[in-house]
Amino acid sequence: MPKINDFVVRFANVNGTGSASANYLFAKSIFRMGIPVSPKNIFPSNIQGLPTWYEVRVSERGYLGRREGIDVMVSVNPQSMTEDIRSVLPGGYFIYDSTKPLHEEMIRADITYLGIPFMEKCNEEYTDPRLRQLFKNVMYVGALSALLKIEFDVLQQIIEEQFAGKLKVIAPNIKALQLGIDYVHQNFSYPLDVHLERRDLVGNQILTDGNSACGLGAVYAGATVCAWYPITPSTSVAEGFEMYAEKLRVDEDGKNNYAIVQAEDELAAIGMVIGANWNGARGFTATSGPGVSLMNEFLGLAYFAEIPSVLIDVQRTGPSTGMPTRTQQSDLTLAAYASHGDTKHPMIFPCTPLECFELTAASFDLADIAQTPVMVMTDLDLGMNDHMSAPFTWDDARVYNKGKIMSAEQLNEIGRYGRYLDVDDDGVGHRTIPGVHPTKGAFVARGTSRDEYAVYTEESPAYKRNMDRLTKKWETIKTLVPQPEVFQTKNNSNVGVIFFGTTSQSAVEAADMLTADGVVIDKLRLLAFPFGKAVVDFIAQHETIIVVEQNRDAQMRSLMITELNEDPKKFLSVLNYDGLPITADFIYRSITNQLNPTLATS
Repeated sequence: MPKINDFVVRFANVNGTGSASANYLFAKSIFRMGIPVSPKNIFPSNIQGLPTWYEVRVSERGYLGRREGIDVMVSVNPQSMTEDIRSVLPGGYFIYDSTKPLHEEMIRADITYLGIPFMEKCNEEYTDPRLRQLFKNVMYVGALSALLKIEFDVLQQIIEEQFAGKLKVIAPNIKALQLGIDYVHQNFSYPLDVHLERRDLVGNQILTDGNSACGLGAVYAGATVCAWYPITPSTSVAEGFEMYAEKLRVDEDGKNNYAIVQAEDELAAIGMVIGANWNGARGFTATSGPGVSLMNEFLGLAYFAEIPSVLIDVQRTGPSTGMPTRTQQSDLTLAAYASHGDTKHPMIFPCTPLECFELTAASFDLADIAQTPVMVMTDLDLGMNDHMSAPFTWDDARVYNKGKIMSAEQLNEIGRYGRYLDVDDDGVGHRTIPGVHPTKGAFVARGTSRDEYAVYTEESPAYKRNMDRLTKKWETIKTLVPQPEVFQTKNNSNVGVIFFGTTSQSAVEAADMLTADGVVIDKLRLLAFPFGKAVVDFIAQHETIIVVEQNRDAQMRSLMITELNEDPKKFLSVLNYDGLPITADFIYRSITNQLNPTLATS
């Protein structure tokens, strides 16, 4: 039975050979044909020479999580060929460079082999070794366009857009496409039973990555300071901020109205951010798990001195260096309780580029209102891969909420200024910008114990009052963070599944797979920590809670049990920690294996 607009194509390449642009050309062309698509770049942490894969899921039904099994494998890397052949589903296709013959042990009877002499053809057409390699990649896109029915006009348009201003490059790329097309026309039956048909299912959506969206969100949030230290996979957040700031943060006189500092290390970066925010600017940093580890002491200072700060944590696998170019959600407890002593930090969990944009912008307001560090928790999959997303919009009438900042006039109207006085009974004091008043307000910030007037003291009652006020502020923050997405208006099951971030697309698809089996579960997507009333109610209304997350130690489950004082026996886990994005198949099997005897159906 033909698979139309519902399959997975994987490209097996060598890192550093220029395959990325050709693979993106393939994914983008499907998107331009109005078909939902989800590409994943699986690459090593070295500069070049090791295997790299690019996986494209095509789903007319709009399922955008990663799927198990490969329908069409395009393998141009002898190093990984044995593994690549194993990954093809029975009945699938294996496309390879037949310039050299395959070994007999690589032959499977249940898949179809399509050999195309990519290198031989490119050697005939091009003399420059670099061009031979680059156009070999474009040639396999051309072959796929014939095999899968990708519209040539769409490919040509994308190439013309990509190389606008470089007319000499366009014609050779088109020629390389045609080489692949001609070979398929002359040697194979086409199209395959796995192929594409134009649809109108994309609408006005865009294809973009989460890191760029976070950088743009920071610009629109009014951020003017970014201090950072390069680390995979967060570097492109700062680069995105710089790119957009160059266009949007320039005054009429041509002067830049922003500062980007590549610090000497992560400690210096977060220190600069805290200093900028204390002085009234909106500043942020972007890092990954190792950077958060190094920033712990400064984060404790910002928490205790109550200085707004935003940190974007693009998570990767750990511990230690781990796998720098693989994805995970394993910084949760590190970020939630960063620093020694009793500290707690809000975390925000976007799951799409649009939410990266919107929730990054919202995190600056939250940090200012609550006067505390806020962690935006993305991961490598969301940050560095392209995702379909609704377009970004911004209300120009929107006013930044800077929270409780006292002006010089307000300071004149009061007697003694108390930085840590809780006059509103919400745990949040009133801050001032240094120098706003010649004699009143805050001129220093300390990380040591103090009283309500910021006077240093080691008296136990004063210290306890301060810590109790911070606890009250934490309760206030529960009402300020983004509330969860609940997928049903009424409960349909005694089992509820909770997920967040990049587990979301696969979790929703897995729930649909269970429904097809006659098994109904209720769904909730977390958007933030701490957990508000809606999360508490959802947990209370279900006998069993399944938490889906991408780490080994069930960190989100542990946070719920600890913070909400819940019975651990009520909570089960679906845990994926191999560094690859979680699949709906994996979630479906895990839930079925754990709960099938006890699942309630509607």
